[in-house]
Amino acid sequence: MSTAVPAGDPGVGPLPRTRLYAQVAEQITGWIRSAGLSAGDRLPPERELAQRLGVSRATLSQALVALEVVGVVTVRHGDGTVVTERPAAGRTVEAVRAHADRLGEVIDTRDALESKLAALAAQRHTEGDLARIDAALEQMAADVEAGGRGLAGDEAFHGAVTAAAHSALLARLMGEISGLIKETRVESLSQPGRPQDSLAGHRAITAAIRDRDPDAATAAMHAHVELVSDVALTRDDPR
Repeated sequence: MSTAVPAGDPGVGPLPRTRLYAQVAEQITGWIRSAGLSAGDRLPPERELAQRLGVSRATLSQALVALEVVGVVTVRHGDGTVVTERPAAGRTVEAVRAHADRLGEVIDTRDALESKLAALAAQRHTEGDLARIDAALEQMAADVEAGGRGLAGDEAFHGAVTAAAHSALLARLMGEISGLIKETRVESLSQPGRPQDSLAGHRAITAAIRDRDPDAATAAMHAHVELVSDVALTRDDPR
């Protein structure tokens, strides 16, 4: 009996492709479980872990970022990669894939909201608002100069711009997607050279807000969101 599938059969199609970094992330979570690691325990250095798994440092880096996004590990400056929770068996690939699938929509929403917020901040800011924006810039710059990713300063900056817009409804909408934005922030600022580039974008946005130029503030924020939205988890696997 023939088992050939008719061409164009809508019930049959290719299985979803699991990217290499997601497979590596699943291997790491399996090792965490089998080694009995728990919250606060450190993973081996990246070079050693890449050698154990037989993958490139670039692929391992993507896998660790994916695990940080879904809450399994955190990367601490000067302290390596630390386990934050014991991963459940078989769930990592699904969680990473679900996150990657919604990235585009999150980025579009963030661009629309934050570009408008920057324009309003240029029109409505007070001297106190500017002081908070400047303080966030200084916080991020100090962390980046020390070799960190600037995560806290980045979050503080965007929060200060949101506050400077003096729009309760837009601020509430930003709060609704803050968790999703935090995920993309972790991914973006883990890219080589990205903290410095992000800081430069923040400074351009600040200059436009200070000059009370809403068009320039909109353009600067749009360019910034486009830059930071270029994350490794949306690209092809590195070779």
